[in-house]
Amino acid sequence: MKPLFTIHAGEYLVGDYIEHTFPDWNLWLPSKDTGVDFLVTDTRSRKAVSIQVKFSKDFNPTHGSPLLQSRLLAAGWWTHDARKIHKSEADFGVFVLPSFVEKEISFIIVPPTELLRRFKAIHGTSKKRIHSYLRVTKTKRCWEARGLPNADQELIALDRFTDANRDFTVFLNAWKQIEARLK
Repeated sequence: MKPLFTIHAGEYLVGDYIEHTFPDWNLWLPSKDTGVDFLVTDTRSRKAVSIQVKFSKDFNPTHGSPLLQSRLLAAGWWTHDARKIHKSEADFGVFVLPSFVEKEISFIIVPPTELLRRFKAIHGTSKKRIHSYLRVTKTKRCWEARGLPNADQELIALDRFTDANRDFTVFLNAWKQIEARLK
């Protein structure tokens, strides 16, 4: 078994949120690293959902345009291994993105298969390492912005950008996906 207190900041924030928002759920921590950070069960521990947590500090672009700075809630950066996403045992990946300016936490909750499908559509299939920039706007939209020119990033800030594969809004704070699996 691993030492008792080895959770990282993102896991702490997810666990704290679940315990306060969904008091009827049970939250379980694994004793070893299997690629699953939490097991969430219903009240009677009959139905379960596994979660992999990924954390990013807020990379809201202080060097970018004032428009981006004023309209983004938070901006995160993650590096992924496509093979690990493909082999993931987790039912959901939860990307934790705190806004240090607004003091708000965004959770992007996405099944690994859908995450990988979108990454392949956006970034291609040739890369082993995938860099991902998830942006959350103050109007509660979420976008994958890696590789977009500045003009498109400003369209994101203005809620005028469109791209079905890059639009992660459906996954933003989408705890209902987990709730539905536990009913």
